[in-house]
Amino acid sequence: MKNTRNNSSNSIYIKSLLLVAIMALASCNSKEKSEVKNTDATEKAENTDIATITENQFKSGDMELGKITTQPFNTVVKANGMFAVPPENQADVSAYFAGYVKDINLLPGDAVKKGQTLFTIENPEYVQVQQNFLEAKGRLNYLKSDYDRQKELIADNVTSKKNFLKAESEYTVTLAQYQSLKKRLSLMNINPNTLSGDNIRSVISVLSPLSGYATTINATKGMYLNPSDVAITVTNTDDLHIELKIFEKDLPMIKMGQPINFRLQNNMDKVYQGKVHLVNKTINAEDRTVNIHGDLVNEDDAKLFAPGMYIEAEILTTSSEHPALPTEAVANIDNDFFVLVKENEQTFRRVLVKVGTTNNGFTQILNADDFKPDTQFLTKGAFNLITE
Repeated sequence: MKNTRNNSSNSIYIKSLLLVAIMALASCNSKEKSEVKNTDATEKAENTDIATITENQFKSGDMELGKITTQPFNTVVKANGMFAVPPENQADVSAYFAGYVKDINLLPGDAVKKGQTLFTIENPEYVQVQQNFLEAKGRLNYLKSDYDRQKELIADNVTSKKNFLKAESEYTVTLAQYQSLKKRLSLMNINPNTLSGDNIRSVISVLSPLSGYATTINATKGMYLNPSDVAITVTNTDDLHIELKIFEKDLPMIKMGQPINFRLQNNMDKVYQGKVHLVNKTINAEDRTVNIHGDLVNEDDAKLFAPGMYIEAEILTTSSEHPALPTEAVANIDNDFFVLVKENEQTFRRVLVKVGTTNNGFTQILNADDFKPDTQFLTKGAFNLITE
């Protein structure tokens, strides 16, 4: 009976040891598998930071190598604004005399020349003005002759002063009427020197006061046009310029001749150049801003723009030098910036960098001290490799 109990105890002990061994072995296997997985993940992560470029790829991709260099960077003042023209380059055209629009054959955007007929306008009252002018012109010849005769007679004491004063008054009044009507005809674009009873008209032409483009057309055929109504707006874009607004705190930094980099709001990738031409000395009381007038560096660019187009600009003020790489060498991935550093002939490593401002195709590298002076970077063709 005693031997049976001992055998049973030994059996339980052996089973317990076997269970512990199995659990230990399972734990080891699990740890080894975990270590293998972690190693694979680490290797995979490291591999994503490595790019291999063969000599053929380097040449066919037009890639270039370069080092960090010192470049000038400007402090910038950001501004918003639009294109504009000087007041003398834009005209709101109406008629000096009311009437009905008879003919108008323009569309917005049509080019016009100074003196060109923009539209015609009709009113029977125009006939009366021409008639009055011709009558005054006819009387004036007789009254001038009578006035000159009375002037000679009174000098010889042959006529009375009363007759002379009457002739002088009639001539002076009629001359004033004649000159007034002559001016009205000129405003109606009727030549008073060629006007006669045979060419009196009820339709007059409204001419363009300057060369440019018909930018706004409000008049339509048949409408009644008052002198206060703007029929057509003509704009000359030859002196197209930039009108910017800056905050008053930035005013001390702005000086004549400073460079301006600006972009169109509908195409922020393309940068155009200008320069500060005038700085307004008056601060807008409502929004505390100051107007800045800028000229285009390349006047040929003016044909790409139109008055009223909105722009975003940077005025380049003070300058200082900083370590930098070509902007093309730096890739932005979710607001983290990376470059490719050359490790050997065909291997490049993706490295995180801290960047500052961008100017003239270069981006400031704030942690340039982390790299050796002879470190080479892929400065051209890096973007696609970094973002892959």
